[in-house]
Amino acid sequence: MEKGTETGVVGNREEGLPDSLPPMSRVNISSGSPFEPTVGFSRAVRLDDRVLVAGTAPIWPDDFVDPDPGAQARRCLEIMLSALGEAGGKPEDVVRTRMFLTDPAHSPAIGAAHGEVFGEIRPASTMVVVSALLDPRWVVEMELEAVLTG
Repeated sequence: MEKGTETGVVGNREEGLPDSLPPMSRVNISSGSPFEPTVGFSRAVRLDDRVLVAGTAPIWPDDFVDPDPGAQARRCLEIMLSALGEAGGKPEDVVRTRMFLTDPAHSPAIGAAHGEVFGEIRPASTMVVVSALLDPRWVVEMELEAVLTG
């Protein structure tokens, strides 16, 4: 990239940037979690045409967690896609997903659930095995990023 053509952070005065940039439009999407104000997070954040959906656990409204990895993945996807829709997006806008698994043996079921939604869309995706998630009942947590196309 040629010097002076880099994109900078809004408000920074870096070489190649105009003196002032238009403000970015930010909308926080709440899940209603009681932890949002104490931890300081949102289910999703829309910044202009980008939507970032936070790590999403497979929790049902009554605090139930299905022990089946595929069912957990489908629940994560349902919650994330609901937040994406609330932000004005659709599955076709998703450009990246991340899946955090507690056991590599669950990858076929979780991958299949992911493929049910994203098989044709094919976002950049990462599947990582972690030692644990916050609740021992969870075997997967997911997040996504989208760029709204219209």
